[in-house]
Amino acid sequence: MGFKRIVAFIIISLVLLILCFSCSPSKEFKLDAKDNGRKVEFEKGQILVISLEANPTTGYRWEIAEHEQHVLRQVGEADFEPESEAIGAQGIQTLRFEAVNVGKTALKLVYRRSWEEDVEPLETFSIKVVVR
Repeated sequence: MGFKRIVAFIIISLVLLILCFSCSPSKEFKLDAKDNGRKVEFEKGQILVISLEANPTTGYRWEIAEHEQHVLRQVGEADFEPESEAIGAQGIQTLRFEAVNVGKTALKLVYRRSWEEDVEPLETFSIKVVVR
């Protein structure tokens, strides 16, 4: 009888532990074009993931125009996932940022060709970020 109680206690403890972890906030905070202009708040250590339509075969890419690196640090290079296998297909470009310190920053992305320095970007994406 004592062995069954120990096993039951272990199983219940594992279930509670799993439930506890599934209720914790996601490490990723995801945004897309509809979030342009928003103010977002998230925790230090979380990853901000921004996914926007792009077509790099035309030379246009989303680039960082403004942010405070002591608050947000870009994680890796931007990813691109085409909508289809067709040559020149449009798709989604994803940029990731880690919240490295508590603070506030504006984050501005511009959609432009990198070699066209004196040309206004085709699009912009801006948010206000608060890291707690």
